Amino acid sequence: MEVQSLVAWNLRRLRVERGISQDDLALTAGVERAYVGYLERGARNPTIITLEKIAAALEIHIGQLFREPDPSEQMPATLKAGRKKRG
Repeated sequence: MEVQSLVAWNLRRLRVERGISQDDLALTAGVERAYVGYLERGARNPTIITLEKIAAALEIHIGQLFREPDPSEQMPATLKAGRKKRG
């Protein structure tokens, strides 16, 4: 898997596992919401600084964004549409 797709896969997986909307992740990381969507589709190349901000917002080590998925893993499902209520 190429690195851009790898980051896209892991970003979506980690965000969905935590139940965080793209809006909330973008707000916490200080990036545009649309940019989070581009990253999750592998349509943009993020800088290391951006990956660091996203990792901090997800409360993970940046290295988790580069984890190779197990062959049996499936793409994470999307969250239900609409704004999510904060804690």
